[in-house]
Amino acid sequence: MLSGPSNSLQLNSSSSSLLTKDITAAMTDGDVLVGIDDVQKSLNRSRASVYRYTNTDARNLNPPFNPRKLNSEYRSDQKDPLLFHPNEVARFAKDVLRIKEVTVEVLNSPSSATQQVLTAILDELRLIRSHLELDSTATANISTHRERKDRPAA
Repeated sequence: MLSGPSNSLQLNSSSSSLLTKDITAAMTDGDVLVGIDDVQKSLNRSRASVYRYTNTDARNLNPPFNPRKLNSEYRSDQKDPLLFHPNEVARFAKDVLRIKEVTVEVLNSPSSATQQVLTAILDELRLIRSHLELDSTATANISTHRERKDRPAA
């Protein structure tokens, strides 16, 4: 399966140690989502404490929003990994952990070989489309020229 370009998230804090750990993120519908390991690294907390912070319920796959917890994105199956929006991680760090002046930066990472191949394919498809559009225009011009009544008979 081909995936979109990877991005990184930096969560910066001025009240605790500067958190500038790059986070490799998954792309969904244009939004950057980060996994539990990435949240752990960015908040400088243990994996167990991040799980304690997370709004989960064994009886409810997608519990309602809880302002005192770290709320994950919608999951369709219990086996789906917990993913978090960077703004939710920032909100949690600021409101619950009381980290002051939290800044979220989403940076594009260098393009991978897969991304380069996909870009080349897209460029080729655009070139083919432009040629097809030119051909259809030329065909329409020939058809109208043939239908003219004022041209001399052959």
